[in-house]
Amino acid sequence: MSEPAVSLLSGWESFYVITGSSAAALTGLMFVVIALTGQTLEATANTMALVRAWGTPTVVHFGAVLLLAAMLTTPGHSITTLSVCVGGCGVAGLAFSRWVVLQARRQTEYVPQPDNWRWHLWLPVVAYATLVGAAGAVWWRPAPALVLVGVAALLLLYIGIHNSWDAAIWVSIGRRVSGAHRSPGRGQGS
Repeated sequence: MSEPAVSLLSGWESFYVITGSSAAALTGLMFVVIALTGQTLEATANTMALVRAWGTPTVVHFGAVLLLAAMLTTPGHSITTLSVCVGGCGVAGLAFSRWVVLQARRQTEYVPQPDNWRWHLWLPVVAYATLVGAAGAVWWRPAPALVLVGVAALLLLYIGIHNSWDAAIWVSIGRRVSGAHRSPGRGQGS
């Protein structure tokens, strides 16, 4: 990588420290949400499919942000290694998005709404495709390519935050509904 491009990349260190740390912390919080899900829902094959379809992608998106942060703050990148790292993350994310669709269609516990498809599929596809585009652009225009990588990382972080919030709300409502269904049955001697 030429000297000006190295200096451009080093200017992103604080950004990736912040986004990487945020992604790591939020990943930990997702583990708490999943643990709460285990306390509120009966463990069945349908419940596991539900977690796989809607919880796993959120953790993977946070992981992708953490991976990008680690890769882009690794010293000594050449244009080739930077392009391969960013492009590899984008291609893996696009392949993972296909897996998300399969898991969402296989689970039967929840009927996905259009908003679910937007946040769990379409926006991640945009973010991962942006990474693929940035991997190619880094050869010709490194500065704008690095901005694209930053935009994709922030988009994945916000997708994860949104989806975590949805999961937390669903778990808290599920707990009340679940508790309400159990109480009348016990009270009636069922």
